[in-house]
Amino acid sequence: MTKWDEDYIKAAEKVLNEGTKTENRTGTDTFKLPYYYFEFDLQKEFPILTTKQVFYRNLISEIQWIYQVQRNDIKWLHERNNHIWDEWMIDENGYWEADQMYLDEHNQLQKGKVKKYFGKEYAGTIGTAYGYIIAYYDLMNKLLNSIQYNPSDRRRVINLYQEQFLQTGVLEPCVFCTEWDITGDYLNLVVHQRSCDMPLGLPFNVTQYAILLSMVAHTTGYKPGTILWTIKDLHIYENQIDGMKEQISRFHQNGSYDSPVLWLNPEVKNFYDFDTSKKQEDIKIKQYKHMGPIKFPVAK
Repeated sequence: MTKWDEDYIKAAEKVLNEGTKTENRTGTDTFKLPYYYFEFDLQKEFPILTTKQVFYRNLISEIQWIYQVQRNDIKWLHERNNHIWDEWMIDENGYWEADQMYLDEHNQLQKGKVKKYFGKEYAGTIGTAYGYIIAYYDLMNKLLNSIQYNPSDRRRVINLYQEQFLQTGVLEPCVFCTEWDITGDYLNLVVHQRSCDMPLGLPFNVTQYAILLSMVAHTTGYKPGTILWTIKDLHIYENQIDGMKEQISRFHQNGSYDSPVLWLNPEVKNFYDFDTSKKQEDIKIKQYKHMGPIKFPVAK
């Protein structure tokens, strides 16, 4: 049984049993906890859920898109058969729209189509978010240099929540901040998430950042250590409850499978040299057994 499956199911049950029903910008109510946290030890277990299928090829290409190639254009993801950002892509005329809650001229909350103009220069992208921020501030090079040349540094922070660029990004970063620590031979990570879609976002994000930590450790001479994952607003949407109950039922009836193994190509010595093609030849999750997919709707 994996600790991650066990901890995840425990948290899901807490949200469903104790969570507060809450309105939000999407128009679909959630059950939420105001805060939560998880802890992971990558020396003991590589975290990926087995009580449902996690499509790890997509999460690998997304984390590379943000931190390794540092892009915001969705075409790059499409070339790798990854469509997880399609709902937030700015159209060819520079607009993005969605059915959401908004304040009308009388400051009354209404639900309807919200349309926002970003400019044609942002067509086909998610605007000034995620990989754009990494590239703009050269954040990965600063991190890698600090780890390699100043291991006692206590200022290793990557912050994607930059006020300057929030209005020109389609979606404010959910996983918005990471802090990197070196203790002994281990590279550790603290992750901060401002809002967490538990059925869809969290399984992707946790495995992604476990991979990112492992990639950085692998190419800087450290062992991947622990992750402290802090969440503000852990929630399950009303239309996701049936799927979440199915996953909980799977766990109580069948437990979970053993944790798989993350394999990184030992020949890769530079963070930017990991294969970013469709083949993903340098990053593989081996011996992954799961209980099959569960379909959850996406809230925009």
